Amino acid sequence: MTAKVQLNEQVPDFTAQATGGRTIQLSALRGRPVVLYFYPKDNTPGCTREAQDFRDNHAKFRRRKAVILGVSRDSLKSHENFKAKYELPFELLSDPDEALCQLFGVIKRKNMYGKQVRGIERSTFLIDGDGVLRREWRGVKVPGHVEEVLEALKAL
Repeated sequence: MTAKVQLNEQVPDFTAQATGGRTIQLSALRGRPVVLYFYPKDNTPGCTREAQDFRDNHAKFRRRKAVILGVSRDSLKSHENFKAKYELPFELLSDPDEALCQLFGVIKRKNMYGKQVRGIERSTFLIDGDGVLRREWRGVKVPGHVEEVLEALKAL
C-alpha cells in the first residue's frame, strides 16, 4: 500500500464525518496547520494515552492556530463515547471505508496475538496552512510523540 500523499506536496482535499455532527473538509481549514493523527482503535491503551497527550497539550497547539484531528475506522458513535469519556477538545474523524487510511497509506499487516491482521499503523501528519504535507511520522511510539509534533509545528 503506497500513500497518495507526499512530503512537501499539496495534500488532496478530503471530506470526512466527524464527532459533534460535523463534516470536516481539509480545504476549509486553509490558513491553519492541521495535525492529522491516525490510530488503531478507540479505548485501547496506546490510543487512549495518545489522545490524552494531545488533549493535555491542546492549548499549546491552539496557540499556534493548529487544528488536531484524530482518525480511526471506528464508528462515530464509538468516537463520541471515546471523546466524551476522555474530554477530548478536538474532533475525531470516522473512516469506516478506509478512504483516508488509503490516501495516507496507513493500513498495514500487523501481528496480533500471533495472527496476521490488517490495521492502522499509528501515524501522524503535519499539514501546513497552505495544505502542504510538511512532516510525517509512521510507526509512532506514543511516549514523547506529541512533544515531537509540537516542536515540528513550531518550526513551520
